[in-house]
Amino acid sequence: MRLIKWLLILCLLGGIYYGWSQSGGKNPLTPTLARVHSAFSLRAHVESKINRKNYVPLTQVPLVFQQAIISVEDNRFHQHGGIDLEAVMRAMLVNLQSGELVEGGSTISQQLVKNLFLSQDRTWSRKAFEIPLTFLMESQFSKQEILEMYLNSIYFGSGAYGIGAASQTYFAKAPAALSLAESALIAGLPAAPSLYSPLVDMTMAMQRQRVVLSAMVKHGYITQQQAEQARSATVQLNH
Repeated sequence: MRLIKWLLILCLLGGIYYGWSQSGGKNPLTPTLARVHSAFSLRAHVESKINRKNYVPLTQVPLVFQQAIISVEDNRFHQHGGIDLEAVMRAMLVNLQSGELVEGGSTISQQLVKNLFLSQDRTWSRKAFEIPLTFLMESQFSKQEILEMYLNSIYFGSGAYGIGAASQTYFAKAPAALSLAESALIAGLPAAPSLYSPLVDMTMAMQRQRVVLSAMVKHGYITQQQAEQARSATVQLNH
């Protein structure tokens, strides 16, 4: 564990140095430092970033949908403190082999921080400040609050941001009415919204749905029989 922590520190320092060396002598992190300063009043700052239109409380999101998202996006969400060290180590190996930042090992908390405060660029300097902001987020908000904000801000494809818009866009219903089959289909979209959107390619969407259902079985959220029933269930899209 101590070795992993030192590796993370080295990665952070390396990211800062790399960003500095690529900036022509200018500090590329000044805008991010300003964001970090604002984040000390994090609750007010987060509230200003959250779009309350079509906002859906977590109590109105089916448990199976929450489990579906966690299964494929961050299966250790309830165990880690914002950073999944196992996922980080796997991503580090991939990045070292490729020679560039191609995989981030991001948790749901990290993705929320990125969506609210940072750019979508895959750079070491962005990663260097994403990590402390994530720890700050986890210290200020509960897991339920983080998951709720994540589900209301993530992009689900076809112009739908948040679970409320996604549920209406794809199935013309409120999230609370989603079945397991529908939940698994929508939960699979954030990984590649333009690729998996059922309004773009239903075959790819159903293939991704099967991946989500298998992950839910693997992590003990549903049985194999429930997964098979969901796979064979007819999903009626809102055209």
